[in-house]
Amino acid sequence: MAIATPRTWVVGEVVTAAYMNAEIRDQWLDVLAAWVTYTPVWTASVNPSLGNGSIVGRSKKIGRLVNFQIDLTMGTTTTYGTGAWSITLPFQAAASSGSRVGNAQALGGSRFGGQVIVSPGASGVGAFFPASSAVSNYSSAAAAVPFAWASGNELRITGVYESAT
Repeated sequence: MAIATPRTWVVGEVVTAAYMNAEIRDQWLDVLAAWVTYTPVWTASVNPSLGNGSIVGRSKKIGRLVNFQIDLTMGTTTTYGTGAWSITLPFQAAASSGSRVGNAQALGGSRFGGQVIVSPGASGVGAFFPASSAVSNYSSAAAAVPFAWASGNELRITGVYESAT
């Protein structure tokens, strides 16, 4: 269900239960509804292959505000491709929204905290992790960033952005 445009009332109009339900109850049902799943696509300059790993995306869209999370778990037959990774978003980002920052976490032998940036007009997102102790020096998640990925490792991404529609 999508949030509808509020009704424009006219002078002398009788407010009925049906109008109130559409204007108030139905809008709140959408706000309170569960998140929905989507299947993200994982790419790079030479595409990785999920193999027997898994990738699950979830989102909650209220108006044009999108909350999202992506969980990528590597399997024994997963291959990691070449180049920076990108994972599709549930909805294209608004072109005029400015960049938005979210969180990334790589879980292997250790946990690595990182960030994601949803750029204006983007349909995908990449994760960035500190390349050294200089926190301003970030590298894109890839086959060896922030570590050499292996079966059972996870990449978790969360964020909020404005959608194009």
